[in-house]
This record gives sequence, structure tokens and C-alpha cells, in this order.
Amino acid sequence: MATELTWRAKGEAKRQSILGAIPEKWIIPDIPSPEEQQDVTGAYIQQFLNRREIEITESDAVDIVAETTSGSWTALEVAEAFCHRAALAHQLVSCLHEIFFEAAIEDAKRLDAYFAEHKAPIGPLHGLPISLKDQFHVKGVETTMGYVGWINTFQGQPDDPRRGVEESELVRELRNLGAVLYCKTSVPATLMSGETVNNIIGYTWNPKNRNLSSGGSSGGEGALIALRGSPAGFGTDIGGSVRIPAGFNHLYGLRPSAGRMPYQGTANSMDGQSMIMSVIGPLAPTARTLTLLFKSVLGQQPWNHDPLALEIPWRESIVQETLSSIEQSKTGASGLAFAIMPFDGVGRIHPPIARGLKLVAQTLKRLGHKVIDWNPPSHVPAHALASKAYQLDGGTDLNHHFGLSGEVQAPQVIVAQGGTDMIASQIAALNVSKREYQKQYMDYWNSTAELTGTGRPVDGFICPLASHAAVIPTQYDHVGYTTFVNVLDYTSISIPVTFADKTVDRLPVDTPPSEAEPHIDWDYDADSYDGAPVGVQLVGRRLQEEKMLTLAQYIGEEIAKDHDVGRTLASLA
Repeated sequence: MATELTWRAKGEAKRQSILGAIPEKWIIPDIPSPEEQQDVTGAYIQQFLNRREIEITESDAVDIVAETTSGSWTALEVAEAFCHRAALAHQLVSCLHEIFFEAAIEDAKRLDAYFAEHKAPIGPLHGLPISLKDQFHVKGVETTMGYVGWINTFQGQPDDPRRGVEESELVRELRNLGAVLYCKTSVPATLMSGETVNNIIGYTWNPKNRNLSSGGSSGGEGALIALRGSPAGFGTDIGGSVRIPAGFNHLYGLRPSAGRMPYQGTANSMDGQSMIMSVIGPLAPTARTLTLLFKSVLGQQPWNHDPLALEIPWRESIVQETLSSIEQSKTGASGLAFAIMPFDGVGRIHPPIARGLKLVAQTLKRLGHKVIDWNPPSHVPAHALASKAYQLDGGTDLNHHFGLSGEVQAPQVIVAQGGTDMIASQIAALNVSKREYQKQYMDYWNSTAELTGTGRPVDGFICPLASHAAVIPTQYDHVGYTTFVNVLDYTSISIPVTFADKTVDRLPVDTPPSEAEPHIDWDYDADSYDGAPVGVQLVGRRLQEEKMLTLAQYIGEEIAKDHDVGRTLASLA
């Protein structure tokens, strides 16, 4: 009992310290329950902001830096606006682990002083506020990663000299680029969950429907950006942890191949496990923001500072080749070809996801692109490989960090109890199996050249991010739609499509469930999911970030144009 009271008290004290870092003038006096106010985006959160703050915070990052790098907007006014909106967001959905607004304001003032003296920005992200998942170390700011046992320590070690001093490589590069860092966002303890919950801030809710999840493990990033408390942020992805929160919050999110973004100096679970690498990726409301961030970081040449970063600068030639293929399609020539995979053979999808995939297919066909079915090697082995990779040490690392405080883990966080470390020969065999599976998938992808009519294999394929839209808490039971990408180390981007609609996403009239599409789970709770964001993922081959970013912007913009048409067609189906 004493131990329980100790960890609960520590978690509560930390939670209160986060709230205590919010200026009193930004405190919401009476926060409605989810039943009273389900959706807190848009007009609801705007009521607490002035017109200038709304203008700034509802601009995307590309437009913001156009103003700050030209001197039209000051870094200070932009930072203050986003600090205010982030403070509101946290009170509504519990999305922040660390608040360091005062440091951000001082940084913004220094940026303004530099601009006043030099008549030029420090870098391409001059004055752009950027939020960070609570894995990144920032000088003078704690990193708990959702563990009570990490409070007042450096990754669980109270006397480590790096505490409060070390900064992650990405943080150093963002500062060089002129970004303003002001908060760190919530994660599930262990990071190994499709929902965000821990014993410090509790549960991070979905801003569009506060009865649902914001996703995980970069769930705080997803929720904060959905409420426009941040124009863009960085998360990490080892099994879907960037793409899932992006999809659950109607955002874009990039999962690059390993080595393209610098991971040096970033906290992690199961550090040293390299069968499936955790990677850093950006989340934002627009695809062009992902490009801005990705391209800017590569401009810092991270391969000179991170031994695992690949020396691959931004490749503009690939962007131009992709744009040329898009233009060819407009003339009726063989341009681009895509595939659709609505079902992985394991997780039946809910009607809103099926509708979202159909909308994407309709858009691609309208644009003149070839669309084929995606029938790859079974995804069951990929899911099994991922599950084993996450348990290589038998749960030793995760259980150790829970044991630092004696805290009880949430049911959404699955940790092996009494598991056994794999020996070297078992790990070697697992890596061989992974390589063989990657080869099978590669061969299948190459074989689609016979079906596309372009003379090339498909340029990418579209599939669900999950069986469901933003999920009901504790009901996330199949992560296979994202983990297979990590096993293959492919490039993947979440693309927002639509929202669940209880009046549309239902069993077709006069069609009994036994005769409806068997991969769709018609027995879903339409009322509970109503309003939940629906996203898909565009999957490309390994190290194809430039191509996928270009395609994501193109496809996403066209989907947005077709949104109302898609809803009408679905209602008539």
C-alpha cells in the first residue's frame, strides 16, 4: 500500500506541476464533460482566443515561416499565440507532459533581435513553434516518457550527469534552423500502445470526439496539432506510432525509412533492439509542412552527427520526376499507378474505413491513374515477426522501468510477464526470417509491373491505418495494418480522408450481413464512432520519402476536393 501511494502521489504531483506551468490568465474556468461538448476543435477552442491568435495558429507552417522569415510576423507573437493555444488544448484533452513557455518566449525574443540586427532569418524554420514527443531531451526540461519512475531522473537514473543538460540531436538541429521549442507531448508508458495513457497525465483524448482515443504512441502530438496548439511536431514510429495518431486526428504523418532522420540522443524503450528500428517522423495538418520539416532537417546533414543516419540529402530530382508523372496522367499518358488493399486477411475493417478507401480509389481513378488490387504475401508472418521483435528481451526493459516506482501499468500497455530473453542464435534466425519476408514482398511489388500498364510496378499502395477510426479506449486489438510497414522498413504517410458518420456508415439497405462485403465488420458501434477522423496510409518502397511526400500532397489535396462528392456517393450506395 505504501508503494502504491508513493507512485500515485508522485504521478499526481507531476500532473499538477504541468497544470501549474500554465499562466493563470489561460486557465479555462469550467471545462465541459465529453457528453456536454464532444468536439472541442474549431469554434469551441476559438472562443478563448483573440482574432490575431486565431489567424496565426490556424496558418500552416509553410505560411507561418513565410511571415516570420520575411519579418512580417515576429517570432514572439507567434510563440505567444501557440503557447496560449497549447495550454488550452492540454486542459481539454490532456496532451502535454512538459511546458516550458517562458524559455520559448526568451528564445523567440532572441530570434527577433537577430532578425532586427541582420535583416535575415537564422534558418528556414525561423520563428516556427515545434512541439516534441516526450522522448526528446531538451536542456532544462525533464523527460519522463510516461514513467513515474523517470520523474526527477535522467531516463530512470537520478544521479546521471546528463540530467537537465543533454539535448537530442534533432533538438540541436531544430534550434539551428530557427525553430522555437515550447512543449513536449504525452505518450503511453513504454511507447508500445496504440492509445496514449500513463500514470502521470492519465488518458489523452481525441479532440474531435472526447470519448475516443488520440492514438499512440505519439498521441499527445496528434491531439495537440489537431487542436492547432502546434503547427507541426515530431514523433517516433516503431509500429505505427506516428501514422496512427496522425490518422486518428485528421493529420498527415510521415514514417520514413530508418536512417533518414537523426535519432541520436533520443530516449527510447528497449534501447539497442535493432531488428525493427524506431524512426523519427513529423506530423502536421498539411503534407507540405511535412516536406518543409523533413527537407530542413536533412539540410543540417545529420549523418555528420548521428552514426546511424544515412548520407542521403534531399533529392529534388525525385520530386521533379514524380511531378512529371503526375502531369503525364493529366494528358492521358501512362503516368502513375496505385494499388488498394482494403483487408490484410486478419483485421476486418469498420464501415467508415471502407468508405474512406473507396473515396481514395474514386479520386485516383478520376485523376486518370491506374488502380489495381494489392494481393501481397500474407501479412500474418509480418505481424508475428514484429511481435517477436518487440519481445526480444522477454519484457525485461519495460518491466524494469515500471519497477522503478512500482506503478501498475494500464491495460492498453502489454508487457511480457516472466518472458525469456532470446539467445543470439534465435535472434539471428529471426533476422533471417525478416530478410526472407522482405524479399518476398519486394518480388511481389516488382511483379505488379505486369498489371499497371505503365511499364513499372505500382508507385505506391493505399491501405488502412487500423481496422477502425479513432478507437474506443481499450478496443485497439490489431496493429498489423501498421507494423508490417516497420518490418519492411518502407516509407509510409498517413493521409486524412473523411470522418465517421453514423447516418452514412451503415449496412447497405436490403443487404443482410451475410451477403455484405465479408472483410467489413458491420457490427460496429456507429454512435460511438460518429465524428471520428478517418485516414489511410500511402505506402512506398524503402527510402522513397521524397516521392511519397510529393504524392501525399497531390493525393491529399485531390481527396479534399472530392470529400463532399464521396460522402454523397456513399450515402447512395
